[in-house]
Formats: sequence, C-alpha cells, structure tokens
Amino acid sequence: MLDSLSNLFTLEALFLMFLGTSLGVVVGAIPGLTGAMLIALSLPLTFGMSGEMALVLLISMYVGTVSGGLVTATLLRIPGTPASMMTTLDGYPMAVEGKSGRALGLGVMASLVGGLVSWGFLVILSGPLATLSLQFGPFDFFALVMMALILIVSVSGESLINGLLSGALGLLAAMPGASAATGQPRWTLGFHELNDGLKLLPVLIGLFAVNQVLNEAWNLNRGQEASILRSNRISLSISDWFSNRVNLLRSSLLGTFIGILPGIGANIGSVVAYSVAKSQSSHPEKFGTGSEEGIIASEAANNATVGGALIPLIAMGIPGSVIDAILLGALVIHGLQPGPLLMEQNPEVVHIIMWTMLFSNLLMFGLMVFSIRWLAKLASLPKHLLIPTILTFCVIGSYALANRMFDVWVMLGFGLIGFFMERWRIPLAPFVIGFVLAPIGEEHLSEGLMQTNGDWSPLLTRPIAGTLTALSIALLFFTVFQHYRGRRVQAKGQDD
Repeated sequence: MLDSLSNLFTLEALFLMFLGTSLGVVVGAIPGLTGAMLIALSLPLTFGMSGEMALVLLISMYVGTVSGGLVTATLLRIPGTPASMMTTLDGYPMAVEGKSGRALGLGVMASLVGGLVSWGFLVILSGPLATLSLQFGPFDFFALVMMALILIVSVSGESLINGLLSGALGLLAAMPGASAATGQPRWTLGFHELNDGLKLLPVLIGLFAVNQVLNEAWNLNRGQEASILRSNRISLSISDWFSNRVNLLRSSLLGTFIGILPGIGANIGSVVAYSVAKSQSSHPEKFGTGSEEGIIASEAANNATVGGALIPLIAMGIPGSVIDAILLGALVIHGLQPGPLLMEQNPEVVHIIMWTMLFSNLLMFGLMVFSIRWLAKLASLPKHLLIPTILTFCVIGSYALANRMFDVWVMLGFGLIGFFMERWRIPLAPFVIGFVLAPIGEEHLSEGLMQTNGDWSPLLTRPIAGTLTALSIALLFFTVFQHYRGRRVQAKGQDD
C-alpha cells in the first residue's frame, strides 16, 4: 500500500486532489447543487486520464461535497447536501445567536474525525471482504446483487411502493441493448443507437444535473434568506477535540457502519447518530435549539458514511449510495473490473482510492478552516447565471461520450423523468442503483444458468447463495411488516 504513495505525490495527482476537494466543498456550499451532479458532470472530463487519476479527482470531490454542505446548513438553514439536513437543526440557531464561527468550527472538526475513522475501517475491512468474495460463484454474486437491491429499495423513503416502483423503473431502463444470455439486441424500439443499451453517463447527468437545473428554474423566483455570518473565522480550540471525544467516536462509528449498508446513505447515518447523541446527552432539551452535540453528531456521521460506503464498492462491486453508483460507472468506463477482482488485478487502484480519501479529508479540513469567509458568500450566487452554465456543461458532457446527439436527447429525457419522479415523491436512488446493478446481476445469473444447463437450484443449495437468498427474503418480509405496522400506528394515532 505504501508503494502507491509515490503515484499520489506527483504534480498531476496533487493538483487533481486539490481541484476535486475544492470543487466539492464549493458545490456542497451552494444550495441546490449536489455531489452526485458534480461527479456525473465531471466524468466526461476524465476520459483522457488514467483510471487512477480519474479516481483521485472523483473521490476527492466526494469527500468535499459531503463536508461543504454544512456551510449553508448553518448560515441559511438550507442543507447544501441532503446529508447536512440534521445540521440545520442546531447550526442555524447557533448562527442566529451570533455563534456561526463556533458552529462551523465544530462541524469542520467533526467532519474530519468522521472521515478519518471511516478511512481506518476502509483500509482494515476492504481486503478481507474482497478475499471472502473471491470464493463467490455466479449464483453467489446474483444473490448478493438481489440482496443489495432489496436493501436499497427498502430504505428509499417514506413510501415502500414508490421505492419499489423506482427500483423497477431502473431495472426496466437497463433492459434495452444486447441480452447477457444470447447477445441479441432487445427492446431497441427501432433505434440502432440502443443496440448497446442506454449509456450510464447521459442517464446520470439527466437524473441529477438536468433535473436539478429544472428544479432551480422552477423555483427561480423564490427568495433567499441573507447570510447571517457574523464571524470571519472558525472558532475552534484544542479542548473541543478532547471534550467531545465520545460523541465524535460514537457518531463516526455509527456513520461508518450505516454507510456499509447498501443504499442507506449519509442522510440516514446523520439521523441515526443525531438520535443516539440526543438519547445519550445530559442536556437533550437543547437539541434543536443550538446544541453543539447535535452538530458534531450529524457532521461526524455523514462524513463517516463516505468511507463506509466505499467498502462494499471496493470489496464486492456493490454501490452503497448514489454517488458510489456513479463511481462504479467510472470504474467500468475506465476499463476496471469492479468487485473482488479489482483488488486482485488492480491493487494500485484500490490503494490510490484509500490514500486519496485520507489526504482529501485533511485537505478539506484546511480549506474549510482558511476559506470559510469566502465560502459563506457562495450562498448568494445568482441562480439566473448558474443555471445556464450548468446546463451547457450537461450538453457538452453527454455529447462528448460518443459524439452523437442521441445521448443528449437521452440526457434531457432522463432530466424530465427525474424532475417528475421527485415531484411525485418517487426517490431517485433506487432507480440509479437498479439501473447499475441490473446488468451485473443478469450477467452473473446467465453465467450460472449456462453452467448448470438452466438449473436454478444452486441459488438455494450453495451455502453462500442460499444464505444471501434467505437474508433477502427475510429483509423483504421484515421491511413490509415494519412499513405496514408503522402505518397502522400512525393511523391509530390520528384516530385518537
């Protein structure tokens, strides 16, 4: 692993890391812009890079966007990223009281600790998990993908039906193209451009970038609160690190292990850590009114989910979040085999990912500490200038993939699909994960059926596949039970 440091300490790698982290922090600090949108838009820019350098840029962006969201969450009560939702509950009240520098300082400290703790688990767990998954056969991989799909859909919002619908739509969108079993084109609707299926990049740019542009254009006339930053610098002391050590470590561990679970994401991690911190606090009544413990719990957990989500991506090729699904696509685009073979065939790539995450967290901390006064001004950028700029990059990025207008129309079409899905409260995460995982699952299933002459029984008789299948069924029934029990309790409460 130490050998990979020489690749990272080159002028190109250091520049890309600085650029990625800076852009991530800036985008995270601008309300309405998301890390998924930034990374999807940046994918075309990596076509001329090696796989290692592309991942340096994209991973550093990932780290930066999750951290940057606390700026607007604290100053405007607008979460710059969904992961910063819980930070608004205590960060904004502290800012109103004139303690914005203090709130931002605690958030940056917690972000660093969360990132470093999850990095440690990324280094420790990725290798053993990858070694274990080398024992997997095609049916085992299919069962793993099936379990991941059920996990993702089951935690994708308030409505179970909407989550299932979104996942099903993602699976359907992955159907056009060559069949994994026969190699024959299917569902092409007469368009020869669909012989290879829908390309991942235009779909991602449409769902996240164009969709966000449409949302911002829709709300263009909505006013924005003015920034209430009353401190030109972050307020943080050495004693803060020591006095909050229990909350920092506990929230970081919770965020890491929640991040490992596919599809749950940073926003759920911060909610769980916030709830646990409140239950363990000696002053729970202060939560929601400007509690320092609340800010620390939220920011430590949401940054820790980054390293946690990268563990199943590296070890098994299973994305733990929407951004990880985009990173999975980046690996494929650069000719790298996701999953356990990545560790075996391209260990230098895995080590580059690990080192990039570590140094990006340290770089993020320095950038946030020294540039907070300028970051605060990003909240007031005029949307009428921002929207056309982003849309231009969307068109260029989609067209550059294969130099054809068809991909631009695909991008615009999925932008509209994403816009209406969110209007109808249908979550995007299951769609993207389903779209990315469906071809992987189909490929492994076809391979397994060809080996057994169409016999499905190994899905139940093989130890690993049988265990994963049983877990998938149990998770599905448990999720449905929990969902309907929650609805009955809610209905009973309304009747009372």
